Amino acid sequence: MFKIESESLESADIVVGRNLRELRAKNRLSLRTLADLSGLNINTLSLIENGKSSPSVSTLQRLAQALEVPIAHFFESSLSPKQIIFTPANERPAISVGGTLIENLGKDLMGNRVQPFIITLDPGLGSGERTIIHAGFEFVYCITGSMKYWIEGIEYVLNPGDSLVFESHLPHSWMNNNSAKTQIILIIYPSDSAEQPTIQHFNQISKENSMKIAIITDDSKTISQHFGRAPYYLVFTIVDGQIVNRERRNKMGHNQFSNQPHDTEAHGAEHGSDPASHNKHVSMAETIFDCQVLLCGGMGRGAYESMIQLNIQPLVTDMIEIEPAIQAYINGNLLNQAERLH
Repeated sequence: MFKIESESLESADIVVGRNLRELRAKNRLSLRTLADLSGLNINTLSLIENGKSSPSVSTLQRLAQALEVPIAHFFESSLSPKQIIFTPANERPAISVGGTLIENLGKDLMGNRVQPFIITLDPGLGSGERTIIHAGFEFVYCITGSMKYWIEGIEYVLNPGDSLVFESHLPHSWMNNNSAKTQIILIIYPSDSAEQPTIQHFNQISKENSMKIAIITDDSKTISQHFGRAPYYLVFTIVDGQIVNRERRNKMGHNQFSNQPHDTEAHGAEHGSDPASHNKHVSMAETIFDCQVLLCGGMGRGAYESMIQLNIQPLVTDMIEIEPAIQAYINGNLLNQAERLH
């Protein structure tokens, strides 16, 4: 999940939404046009702009490419450039991606010519299999743990106190080769302002190594048979085929729409494909917009179609227990039983 670590997650989402809205307005783009350019659903964009959704890194990557800005623009507290930056330790904007925490030490710096970060990685995580190439220079300093850097095929091992400086047009990649968390200082100095080296460095962490899978549940142990009624999601973070985190998230259900007009038809609308039903499905999925897959025991065809529009792949299964189901998905043995839709 892409988020800003702060005292209030709500205020963090508002920052991302405001910055997206300002960038869209600056480019004189409608929501529909931005949706077409980014390939994202217009409802998803609306929720992000209104601070009601925390978008994933892959979502922000698509928006950054559509708007032609560095991905860091979305989590800066202000889009106004400054010549002097003071960042208190407890106010660093940060991206949390799977087992990686990326803290920005120079938000709002004039021109973004110097981009300093503190990177904290879980064991085995890094920049991905593809090498990174961009104009400029790169500086790395190992604070704790151990880090491997490969530059033009040559391996460099950084232990605490070690540093590395190189011309970043040389193909490079990096990984935490330690059995515990590793923390480094990374400073990127791009010589071409049109390039977006932060995207090259950080997007691959999410895209190649990490994914999130949501499972609808009533008790955090079994898969619910009814998407609309289930009160929770159990969200698994998968990195390189291994479960590295799980968390339970609240989910809106039929009962929370009980004060809306015509609720006696709520069940029918929930399974329909009309705009009102789709809006309900979007509300139900707000807390899993950072997930790529949704496992469930049963759902209406309208809800199924809504998940696909939200770039979440729904999979219907007759498996009951969550643990065997998630392992079956990881192993590639979980079949999508779409005939169970109703």
